[in-house]
Amino acid sequence: MAVTSRLEVRVHPDSKARLERAAALAQVPVSDFVRSAVEERTARVLAEYELQTLVPADFFDDLLASLDSPAEPNPALARALGRAPNPPRR
Repeated sequence: MAVTSRLEVRVHPDSKARLERAAALAQVPVSDFVRSAVEERTARVLAEYELQTLVPADFFDDLLASLDSPAEPNPALARALGRAPNPPRR
């Protein structure tokens, strides 16, 4: 895939030296080393974010409490149940 966008990043001279050393050890150009590191970190962050569903704590607590409590039909549901034909017996 052709690279078509440019991203410039300012780093401390010590960080640049470390990046250059790591890229040399990996035997890749610095830009490839940085790009692959950024892409790997991006994939991890996005995967973690996509696995989570964030809701307010009180909503979550209420949801768990409702799942733990026995179901109680509301009046409309109770009336509908009374009108339902008897299910066939097996």
